[in-house]
Amino acid sequence: MLRDIITGLETRFLVGLFFSLLFGYLLGTEREYRGKVAGVGTTSFVIGGSFIFTLASQFLDPSSPARVASYVVAGVGFIGAGLILKSEGGVIRNLTTAAEIWFSAAIGMCIGLEWYSLAFIATMFSFIILKVPHIARRKEYN
Repeated sequence: MLRDIITGLETRFLVGLFFSLLFGYLLGTEREYRGKVAGVGTTSFVIGGSFIFTLASQFLDPSSPARVASYVVAGVGFIGAGLILKSEGGVIRNLTTAAEIWFSAAIGMCIGLEWYSLAFIATMFSFIILKVPHIARRKEYN
């Protein structure tokens, strides 16, 4: 009975959701630690949503899955644009967070294409990049 319910597609879906949550947790925790507006939930949803859209596009329109991917990029860019704030003093805030959200969508798309090692490398790249500016600022204060 369980074999009839869990097919190859469901297994692929569950594995993808697992990686989406794992990578979303890694990146989102760093953002929450910094007190940013997009944390674990937002990052996990962006990665997971991008994964689901990418996976579904391969079955909904196998001749043109890139079309759905282009809409994911544009839609997530719109979300990122909503995060960016400019204060009265002209200081721009949340630009890095918006870029991280956009980059998270790319990670989700890698998961949807079953490029798990690329998704992992991209997650580690993003995590390191998010740490670099803070390391440079610490040196300025010393």
